[in-house]
Amino acid sequence: MKPVSSLIALLFTLLVLATANGPALARQDPAPVRAEVNRFLNIQARSLPGEVNIQVGDFSADNVLPPCLQLEAFLTPGARVWGRITVGVRCLAPSAWSAYVPAEVRVKGLYLVTAAPLSAGQILGPDDVRREAGELTAQAPDVLTDPTQAVGHAARISLAAGKPLAASHLRLPPAVLQGQPVKVIYRGAGFQVANDGTALSSAADGQGAQVRLANGQVVRGIARSGGFVEIIQP
Repeated sequence: MKPVSSLIALLFTLLVLATANGPALARQDPAPVRAEVNRFLNIQARSLPGEVNIQVGDFSADNVLPPCLQLEAFLTPGARVWGRITVGVRCLAPSAWSAYVPAEVRVKGLYLVTAAPLSAGQILGPDDVRREAGELTAQAPDVLTDPTQAVGHAARISLAAGKPLAASHLRLPPAVLQGQPVKVIYRGAGFQVANDGTALSSAADGQGAQVRLANGQVVRGIARSGGFVEIIQP
């Protein structure tokens, strides 16, 4: 029979091992959490232009979360799958908890830069822009990627040559000008009526514009290229 001291020492050792191993066995394995984040981001990034590279950050193996059988990744409202982001992961079963994992979504592709210096108010032509390859996520969020997004638009500010071109740098040329005769088009279910008027304000295509009709009535509609103002009737 073992001495009492040996039995006490054995029991103490078993207690220490149980204390050390018990919580570790109950912790959430980081691998499935990171895998869910990667799966989610790959789906969300399908519509992004260019070559997408996703890197999922670490999820602490020393967490105190109970193991989860059903994980679901999500983004906070307004968040975009672009650059450095934080992705939420919630456990749906058997226990409810939420955690957050850092990630980075890089996109390499073509974006527009100015081919020559631009002056404020200048209307851009095809020779005023060119495409350049690079890291899109390192540019402004509204960086332009297609010449059709810039040609025909006016520069809001002066820009040096080689400057990445963003939507905020441009404004649409007016579709109607203040004082210009315009055609007012009323559209509704099964009908269309045209009337003549005079624009009381300048507006780009898609913007609101006020028009005074020949009878003096003032109406408001949506400016369209070509000197039209559209009013949709319910």
